[in-house]
Formats: sequence, C-alpha cells, structure tokens
Amino acid sequence: MSLQVSDKLQGLRGDIFGGMTAAVVALPLSLAFGVASGLGAIEGLYSAVVVGMLAALLGGSKTQISGPTAPLSVAMAVVFVDYADGELSKALAIVAMAGIIQVLLGALRLGTFVAYTPYAVVSGFTSAVGLIIIIVQVLPFFGTEVALGGAIKSLREWPDAVTNVDPSALTLGLITLAVCIFWPGRLQRFLPPSVAALIIGTLVGVLWLSDAPTIGEVPTGLPDLMVPELSFGDLGSALPAAVTIALLGSINSLLTARVADSLTRQNHDPSRELIGAGVANVVVAFIGGVPGAGATSCTVANVKAGGRSRVSGVLCATILAALVLGLGRYVDSIPHAVLAGILIKIGFNIIDWRYLAHIHRVPRENVVVLALTLVLSIVSDLVIAVAVGLVMAALTGARQVERLELDKVISTPLLDMTFLADPEADADAFDLDDDADPFAARVGLLSLRGSFTSASSTRLFKTINHDMAEHEVVIFDFTDTVHVDDSAALAIGQLADTARDADTQCIVLGMSSMTDTSVYALNVLREIPEENFVENLDEARVVARRLLDD
Repeated sequence: MSLQVSDKLQGLRGDIFGGMTAAVVALPLSLAFGVASGLGAIEGLYSAVVVGMLAALLGGSKTQISGPTAPLSVAMAVVFVDYADGELSKALAIVAMAGIIQVLLGALRLGTFVAYTPYAVVSGFTSAVGLIIIIVQVLPFFGTEVALGGAIKSLREWPDAVTNVDPSALTLGLITLAVCIFWPGRLQRFLPPSVAALIIGTLVGVLWLSDAPTIGEVPTGLPDLMVPELSFGDLGSALPAAVTIALLGSINSLLTARVADSLTRQNHDPSRELIGAGVANVVVAFIGGVPGAGATSCTVANVKAGGRSRVSGVLCATILAALVLGLGRYVDSIPHAVLAGILIKIGFNIIDWRYLAHIHRVPRENVVVLALTLVLSIVSDLVIAVAVGLVMAALTGARQVERLELDKVISTPLLDMTFLADPEADADAFDLDDDADPFAARVGLLSLRGSFTSASSTRLFKTINHDMAEHEVVIFDFTDTVHVDDSAALAIGQLADTARDADTQCIVLGMSSMTDTSVYALNVLREIPEENFVENLDEARVVARRLLDD
C-alpha cells in the first residue's frame, strides 16, 4: 500500500515539474506564433490556454501538450488574408469548420488514416513553413511591420526594409538570435533557449534600446466572446481552407503524439486525439484565438521533466491562464524584433534538414512531390500546396502500387504433355496426334497473388488479355489472392467476357477464398458455367480435358 502511495506521489511530482516546464517553453512560443498568425500575441496565449486545456482533458494522449504551432500559425495567416479577406469573423468561422471536420474524422475512426499522409508532402510542407516564417519575420527583424499577404509579399518588401533598417530593432534581433543559437547546453535544463532569448532581448529593449517597435498595449483578463460568421456564398471558398487546417492540425497532433509515445512507451488513441483537438479548435474560434495542435517542443519538455499523465497538460494550461490574467502590462514591452529572432530560429529548426540532406537518394517521384509542395506553399498558398501535394503523392503512389501488384500476376503456360496427361498413368500413355506439337500449351494458368486495386486495374486487363490470347483454356487461380477492390474485380470480369467472345474457355480455381472480395460481391464471373469452378489443380485438369474435347 505504501509503495502505491509512493508511486502516485512520484508520478504527481513528475506531472507538476512537467507541466511547469512545458508552460515555460510554451510562453514565448505562444506569443511568437500569435504574432506570426496575424491575430496578435495575446491571441496566441489564449490558444495555448484553451487548446492546451481541452486537448489535455479530451485528447487521446496522456502526455501531449497542445497549443499554437508553426504550421497552423502560418496557415492561419494565409486564411486570414487570402480566404477571409481580412475579416476576423470569417477567418474564425473557417477555424470552427476545421475543428468540426477534425471531430468528424475522429468520430469516424479515421485518425489512423490521417497519419498515412505521404512523408514527401509532410516534409515539403514543413520545410515551406520554416522558410515562410524566416521570410516573413525578416521584416520585423529589421524594424519594419510585417507585410500581410504571405512570403511573396514579404519578399517584395525586403529592399525597403534593408534600406530603412532600424538599428535598435536589428540589434535586438541579432542578440535574441544569438542567445537562441549559443545558449549553453548545461543551462538548457533550467531555462530553455527561447525563454532565455525572450527575457534577455526584452530586458535589453526596455533598458537600452527602448525606441525599437514593441507589441504595444495588450488586453488582460478573459477574452471577449467572438461570433464566427460566414455567408452561404463564401462556403465554397472557405471549405478547402477548413479542410487544409483540419488536416494540418490532425497530422501535427498525431505525429507529436507518436513522438510522445516513443518517449513514454505509452499508446495514444488517434481518433480520440482528433476529437479533443477538434473540440478545442471549435472553442478557440469563439474567443478569437489561433488554431492549435500538438506542440512537439512543449511535449518533449513535459515528458523529459517527468510528465506522465493528463495532470501535466492541465497544469501547463492553468499556469498560462494565470499569466494571461496578469501578464498584459509586461507583454506590451516585448519588442517585435525579439519575437522575430525567436521565430527565425524556430523556422530554421522546422526545415526538414535530415530529409533534404538525403534528397539525392530519395525516389524521383517523391522529390517531385516534395518540391511541388514546397514551391507552391511559398509562391501560392498552403491550401493549394497541400491539396496538389496530396493529389501528386496519390498518383505517384498509385504507380508504385501498380508495379508491385502486377509483379504478383504470374502467367504459366501448362504443356499438354504434362498437364493434360493422366497423373495416375505413365506419361507416355498420353496420346498426341502425329502432327501435334509436343510443346504445345493449350492451357494457361494465371495466378493472381496478393492484392489488386484500382491502381493496377487497367494494366491488369491489358497484361492478362495478352496472355489469354495464347491459350484455348485459361485457368484463373485465386488460391493466393488476398484482396480485390471494385475496379480490379470489374477488370477481371471484363477479361472473362473478352475471353468468351474470343472462344477462350475459362476455369476458376480457388473461388471459395474470394467470398470477402468484390469478385464475389459483384458476381463478375457470372457468365462462366458453374461446372468450371474448381478447388484444386487436379479438378481443373479434368475440366480442361472436357473443354478441349468438346
């Protein structure tokens, strides 16, 4: 009994340290991501509190810390400008729609499938987010206001920012960036680099370089209730943006939960995680916050500090809520250049350098998907980039699946002298006409092993149809077939019909194993006589002899 109490106290102690550590890490990141989203620093903190609390209580991971993240803050900036035309109520409506979509994905138990997004798309998008953050934050780093409109708009403002640089802002940005990069490793256990950079940069700005642009007056206390509004006519353009935010948030949360599992050896519930994140994003839309997801850096900090239960996530959100209620008068003194320096370092870390370093070994199709997603994210917007990336990944993936599936189609010509001979008699007892070819193979065996889907259905027809034309009797062998989808099943049915039109007889072997596939459900082989269905090769031999003698 005493051991159980001791273990519980030890676990509670770990959760307390984990929640406190995660809150320290989340504070500067929430402020920075709020600014990057275009909604404001305090809105980032509101999101950290609401999303962090609800995801901790309702989500599928016990140790994950949720809040605003780099991908979603960049996506929110794009949505706010390009899809909501700068109207906050419309942008928040899109966030609420995204949350509802996440809840539906979780309710339909699709959490596992969301994690199947090809890594080339994830890597291209992630690297693009890192580059966008750097490109956009260069302006406040030099003392110029952020240019709304994405990376291209910011790039156009670079020349003016360089020629009209604010020395104080640039100095603060460089100091902050230097602290983020060179903060001693032995001190990181007590004070994360981002927190140290925020404190040092702000102190320098307040005490010496006070003329640098700052966040300005920030409201304190509870957030005002917002009412998301979206007209029916805007639904068509808003839905793709909502789907993209939902997918980005879902992938972000599920990947972070997987990282937490690898550290704690626990298992998260992906569908419940999506429901928790979705509910949190619906609620955050009504307080004007930034959409959130699993925050990897905060989650790792929580786990390494001892967090092992939902208590740590709740405590982290509670600490941030307490700060929100009384932090306003301190937050307004934070220079924009300090947050820009922190974000530039975050952007650099977000770029998927490990994958890019091995890009020369990656299949060409994946490189194309990655490059297309990355470039479109920068020159167009994230919504289009993710949609095109997913389509391209699906097409290239289908080609790879096609090759794998067609490799499982085995065509074997069966020599008359061996296959048609009576297996219980001497091989010489099989009579051949004097002018018959001893190496003739009037019967062919087509073995379909493994799975066959729409990816290979077209080529499946062409490949098998060519082989069927060489035989008078064809045996379809389904003995080792695992799965056949509707498209492949219809292709097989078309083959049987084509064979019948060409006076090629068909035998079906192993149909009893196909009752759970579309071949059976769609009854695509209905034109083949019932007596031509067999269960083994010996029965097929008997039927083949009969068909050839007719």
